[in-house]
Amino acid sequence: MSEPKQLSLKRLHVITWGCQMNVYDSLRMADVLAPLGYAPVGSPQDADMVILNTCHIRDRAAEKVFSELGRLRRIKDARAAEGGRMILAVAGCVAQAEGAEILARAPYVDIVLGPQTYHRLPEMVARAAHAAHGDNARGDKQGAIIETDFPAEDKFDFLPEASAPQGLSAFLTIQEGCDKFCSFCVVPYTRGAESSRPAEAVLAEARKLVAQGAREIVLLGQNVNAWHGAAPAAPDGGVWGLGRLLREMAEIPGVARLRYTTSHPRDMDDALIAAHRDLPLLMPFLHLPVQSGSDRVLAAMNRRHTADDYKRLIERLRAARPGLALSSDFIVGHPGETAADFADTLALVREIGFAQAFSFKYSARPGTPAAGAPGQVPEAEKDQRLYALQALLREQQARFNAGCVGLTLPVLFTGPGRHAGQIAGRSPFLQPVHMTGPATLIGQEIPVHIAAAHTNSLSATPLEERACA
Repeated sequence: MSEPKQLSLKRLHVITWGCQMNVYDSLRMADVLAPLGYAPVGSPQDADMVILNTCHIRDRAAEKVFSELGRLRRIKDARAAEGGRMILAVAGCVAQAEGAEILARAPYVDIVLGPQTYHRLPEMVARAAHAAHGDNARGDKQGAIIETDFPAEDKFDFLPEASAPQGLSAFLTIQEGCDKFCSFCVVPYTRGAESSRPAEAVLAEARKLVAQGAREIVLLGQNVNAWHGAAPAAPDGGVWGLGRLLREMAEIPGVARLRYTTSHPRDMDDALIAAHRDLPLLMPFLHLPVQSGSDRVLAAMNRRHTADDYKRLIERLRAARPGLALSSDFIVGHPGETAADFADTLALVREIGFAQAFSFKYSARPGTPAAGAPGQVPEAEKDQRLYALQALLREQQARFNAGCVGLTLPVLFTGPGRHAGQIAGRSPFLQPVHMTGPATLIGQEIPVHIAAAHTNSLSATPLEERACA
């Protein structure tokens, strides 16, 4: 019997922009390519294939992609001059939305693929390699591969069983797409309709992550709390919601912490609120975007909830889980937003109080309803509003962090800190925490004394040291 053919080692570098779901997608793209012999390397200069995994949410996203492609082209050309070849791929939401434009402006790109098609990467790479050996060795747009249709199959059914360990805190995508059609958002157009993975597939992947060393699992989705997955074969059968899934995941031996992001207020049901009440492993931190405190702007955004709906929901959550810390997203300067509307946003922030938050100026996304809406707010006005909102949010974050000083909090230490002899981790409220301590504590969740608060982090001391002080 002949020996199995050894795959030649190839080098892969993935550049990831955007949300945690893009981070997860980048990891799975590496998993898909591993059977072809691709191993990760730390820089594009050393890579035989470079993937740009892109995000279309932020302003000038496409131009950032083309700027990076220009830099990568020089590396690709230098490799060709030395007689070698580098495959260059653009993935993610910019690829989905602007694939034709990418091939027109950057004909040296070999592969363009949307976020629902990366399970087909091995086939795309084979086609790109075949094209390289034909007349079209430069891989121009006539020989490039583009896969941006939404496939009939579910990509998760075609991903390999094997996956690289993620570490002590691991991402797990359970839901993709969006049916909400907020006026400012491109996600329904780049990620497609809402879809949920079956419960058993999620639980199986969670068990695998724990076996690989994960202690904390972060469930991901564009609207993660809209997840409704087919239940495993059981007498009750049917479909589970996120609250039930979290209860099942809390029973997996080795799981120390559970989180989920990003949620929509409309999908926060009774079962999920009860999970916050009942599950100690579900961390007391929730990212729940509200976007605006003005009912008029919320209606224009097509959010389908009011500011009062959001406040009542927060009251229920805090009643279920006292001490729950909140994070949110805010957009200022949505078309039609007045000074009074913005004042309503500031009032909501003051009333609720946030441990942290993300805030942005509205920027038009081609093809979204708000892009051509009347009442576009001048940039200078958006700048002033964003400055005022961020000042208030920073004040609240500083107050929340300062309120942790003197407390004993459990911290999951995940790696070395910035300085020698330091280790770092996260509090239950997702704050970075650093402490002088031995590396043997990495991987453990231990109670520590919070000694000081900083702008974006906390410093801690061991309880033994505190007791001897």
